Amino acid sequence: MIPFTDEELEPAVMNVIEKVRPSIQMDGGDIKLIAIKDGKVYVQLQGACVGCSSSGTTLKFGVEKQMKTLIHPEMIVVNVPFGYEDKLEQLT
Repeated sequence: MIPFTDEELEPAVMNVIEKVRPSIQMDGGDIKLIAIKDGKVYVQLQGACVGCSSSGTTLKFGVEKQMKTLIHPEMIVVNVPFGYEDKLEQLT
């Protein structure tokens, strides 16, 4: 269990997103924080990342790995497809 509230996690999560964003933008994509709920970080990959076969790898081995290393080893990052921003409970 992550020993932080969702509100306490937000600055650290945003810091990691800002660190990985330039790499994602170099390939024509972007990343946006949608929400943090129960320690899960919901992000949306945008631009060239949408439909890219490497987007899952970017999410797990780029973004999530950085969050596990810099914030807490139990961090989970979930990609939010367009249209699901208000349906996070449907994403697992």
